Amino acid sequence: MRWLLFVGMAIGVIVLVVVLVGLMLPKSHRATRMAEFKQCPEVVFATITGSQDWRGVTKIELPSDDGLRRWREQSGNRSITFEEAVSDPPRLYRSRIADKNLPFSGTWTWEITATGDGCACRITEYGEVYNPIFRIMSRFVFGYTKTIDDYLNALGRKFNEPVKIEN
Repeated sequence: MRWLLFVGMAIGVIVLVVVLVGLMLPKSHRATRMAEFKQCPEVVFATITGSQDWRGVTKIELPSDDGLRRWREQSGNRSITFEEAVSDPPRLYRSRIADKNLPFSGTWTWEITATGDGCACRITEYGEVYNPIFRIMSRFVFGYTKTIDDYLNALGRKFNEPVKIEN
């Protein structure tokens, strides 16, 4: 019975250390990744601002009285409401998380630059993670660039192109 108490105390110490480390990590982060595609900037821009079924997301437009373009993305059992922050076709697009009740928030900026045989698409995330345990997970388990990498790889699959992701 004494070993059970010892195991419980050890688990409590581990949880406490994880929370303390998470509290010491900064809430804010910046992550950026880039990939090139053999598509013109107009095609890439239309793809990132159009239907998102190519990456397993249902995009549902939500009515907005404040003049902002908002939508809810649902994938699996998670849904997040976004709003358009900047749109300058075909070279720049920025969206931000509009939900205020999530343990994270932030923006994504897509910069699309024409190249000799297509375009380069750079995605920059400015994010904040409020929950210290989520900070640990996003920093050390998933990495700040995982969602961007997944997105760029899905974009490559959409265009049936291999993707080489760069910083």
